[in-house]
Amino acid sequence: MTIFLLMLVIFVLGYAAIALEHPLHVNKAATALLTGMVLWAVYALFSTDILHLNFSPSWMEYSAGGTHGEDAHKFQLHFLKHDLAHHLVEVAEILFFLLGAMTIVETVDRYQGFKVITDKITTTNKVKLLWILSVLTFFMSAALDNLTTTIVLIALLRKLISDQKTRWFFASIVVLAANAGGAWSPIGDVTTIMLWVKENVTTIPIITTVFFPSLVTLLVPLLILTFTVKGNIERPEKSGNETDITTPKERIFLLLFGVAVLLFVPVFKTVTHLPPYIGMLLGLGAIWLVTEIILRRRKGANHDKLSVIKILEHVDVPTIFFFMGILLAVAALQSAGHLDLLAGWLNDTTGGNIYVIDLAIGVLSSIVDNVPLVAGAMGMYTVEATGQFAQDGIFWTFLAYTAGTGGSILIIGSAAGVAAMGMEKIDFIWYFKKISLLAFIGYIAGAGAFILQQYLLN
Repeated sequence: MTIFLLMLVIFVLGYAAIALEHPLHVNKAATALLTGMVLWAVYALFSTDILHLNFSPSWMEYSAGGTHGEDAHKFQLHFLKHDLAHHLVEVAEILFFLLGAMTIVETVDRYQGFKVITDKITTTNKVKLLWILSVLTFFMSAALDNLTTTIVLIALLRKLISDQKTRWFFASIVVLAANAGGAWSPIGDVTTIMLWVKENVTTIPIITTVFFPSLVTLLVPLLILTFTVKGNIERPEKSGNETDITTPKERIFLLLFGVAVLLFVPVFKTVTHLPPYIGMLLGLGAIWLVTEIILRRRKGANHDKLSVIKILEHVDVPTIFFFMGILLAVAALQSAGHLDLLAGWLNDTTGGNIYVIDLAIGVLSSIVDNVPLVAGAMGMYTVEATGQFAQDGIFWTFLAYTAGTGGSILIIGSAAGVAAMGMEKIDFIWYFKKISLLAFIGYIAGAGAFILQQYLLN
């Protein structure tokens, strides 16, 4: 039991080091990698002590078939490798998706595709810009997904806002809007996708049931900011040769082609039933090929600068490693059984109240990745013929809302937040001070809207 608790302590210490990245002057990617790898090392070295506690559902299932003639320790190591490989596949899917999306966005940015949009956004008023970008993000996130949308919008923000802290603020609101927009769409958030793929929810009911609460969770913070935010933004200074890098036709073409490629990803997944990262990498291959054809016709100093090979050098690799470390750290806790115990404790503490359980999962998803929390809830409860746990029942639709939007409370609580944190180097403590309360108010307001909506409908 001591080693089991030690794993939790290691995770908490690693999490604290990530949160205190700036005071400690240690990059969060290094801390996340160290935390994830140490947790798996401790898990492997003391697997006998940990697994004999029988807290791990995956171990109970794996060991049900017997040891097949192997000694106990060897069998346990086989299980660890099997479970690690299972989690690594899930993590790799996210990382390849992220890498593909970041490269596509970076390519469009390098070809000055986003200049087409930023030139149309003429306002420098902070409140007006907040509303424009938030509404754009909310609906883009539903069509693409919250992670891809956040990457695209942060690329836009870099063209619109020069001051770092102001850009942090706008990027944080983009995270709120992206998570809110992703929650009500079957393809907008990884947890909603999980519920949709397993048919706990279906397309039309999830949209009609969760759209209004998701909208409320964005509108309430925006209304607060409308009366509290003052002033104008400062635009970045344009370099003298910036407009000479690409032609207007190239900029428009790459922007439209890039957006089309990103929109193609959910369509590809729906048609082929393959993981989204396959569609994203297919899109990357297509835009890579198109740029090679464009460059074949060009000559000049900017030829190498516009090559995808050169563009790849500027993709934010530390963010990829940060994702890997934190997701594998959470996977270790899931494999050992910590998260299953948490789910059981929630059920016992709340007396089975579905609203309280879902709200708690949403808040916890801002600390621990929402994917294993939702997976744990799906494992604890089965889809029933009728009632609150039926397909499209209150429990599942409310879970889609809470797990999708609760992660906004902390910057590290969602894929969109982690991407924004990595790309803009947003400080954890700064986000906690400036955004967390605002996100929590929106989260509670949206939850209240969901409950009121159910009361009025029934």
